[in-house]
Amino acid sequence: MPRLSDSMEEGTILRWLVSSGDSVSRGDEIVEIETDKANMTYEADADGVLEIVASEGSTLAIGELIARIGGSDGGAGSSEGPAARRAGPVAPAGEDTPAGAPSSGGAPPARSASAAPAEAAAPSPSLPSGEAPDGRVKASPVARRLARERGVDLAVLTGSGPGGRIVKADVEAAEAAPAAAPAAPAAAPREVPGPVASGGERGGGKGETTVEQLSRTQQTIARRMAEAKATIPDFQVSTEVDMAAAVAVREQLKALATDEHPAPSFNDFVVKAAALALRELPRANGAYRDGRFELYERVNVGVAVAAENALVVPTIFDADQKSLGEIALEAKALAARVRSGAITPPELSGGTFTVSNLGMFGVTQFTAIVNGGQAGILAVGALRDAAVVVDGAVVPGKRMSLTLVADHRILYGADAAQLLARIRELLEAPLALAL
Repeated sequence: MPRLSDSMEEGTILRWLVSSGDSVSRGDEIVEIETDKANMTYEADADGVLEIVASEGSTLAIGELIARIGGSDGGAGSSEGPAARRAGPVAPAGEDTPAGAPSSGGAPPARSASAAPAEAAAPSPSLPSGEAPDGRVKASPVARRLARERGVDLAVLTGSGPGGRIVKADVEAAEAAPAAAPAAPAAAPREVPGPVASGGERGGGKGETTVEQLSRTQQTIARRMAEAKATIPDFQVSTEVDMAAAVAVREQLKALATDEHPAPSFNDFVVKAAALALRELPRANGAYRDGRFELYERVNVGVAVAAENALVVPTIFDADQKSLGEIALEAKALAARVRSGAITPPELSGGTFTVSNLGMFGVTQFTAIVNGGQAGILAVGALRDAAVVVDGAVVPGKRMSLTLVADHRILYGADAAQLLARIRELLEAPLALAL
């Protein structure tokens, strides 16, 4: 299993694009893998005959064997391709460390499945398929951790991984399965309806429960949001922006827009204003990490996009140096790739600040959760008509709320207020966004 993103710990094989026994050439797409950030297509880095080891739907830790590319006879004699050499020596089948696991220093290019000698996955003929030479149960590190967390005894499981190794899917299946019962007779008696719960519904007052398994992306979102909420001491500051001038400027831009150059959205205005303000206030373009401040050279603004059953944050790199038109084109293209499932991990990494906008749903104000490795996130409410007082008279106006959620370890109250005030100033004088 290759490492296809910097935060990837394991991957799920979604679909093999070629069959076992097929000949492949270097650069051929052979498998589609679901990572913690996106679905990625993986390419062969050697010529030969493909031998599939891990089936579709299998979830394996980084470095575990998913396939071999061998010689024309189907053997593994030529499987020591570039990917295998990068991975290093293969650990014995009974060890906890995945064979050839890459270091965490970075993601290798998506080429071919890390090949390994055939013996790496083959169990000893004198031992049970799930037992290592030293008597320990063979299981992936992820399966061991999950078993500890959920109280599952690995010794009673049958592994479906290479060489009988227990993988994450085996632990999840064991947890979902009902407790073992005595063997039932051939003709089981018909089930007699049980008592009705006090709430008036069978099985309890909540009625029938449907359990949905999380996708890899949803698991990552859940884990990171819980970590951020538990570890980042955040606070919020809010303001209202007079958007009348921005509305007028955008109407002029819409009149000049074409299919190739669409008019910027109000969210694009916010992204540009935030990027310029971050450039002026460097500590806001940083993060607190391990007892020190990290200040980032580039201003890369992440834009939260609602995908199917997930929230994905693609990055607009160097947003402070791009024009409104460039930001509009890039943001539109990134959102389209998110919703089509074509977004790539590099496009989801490297953000130094995040903008989250729920205004299109009519939400006027909200707070968001700060992403780890960033100093803050800007929550943008709906642009709305409002009665405002100007020179003692009540007149119609355009207002939009902004809420900055900041990590108090790096941004203090005055810092956050200064950043938010600067964003408001730029939005209220939108021609400054073109300078």
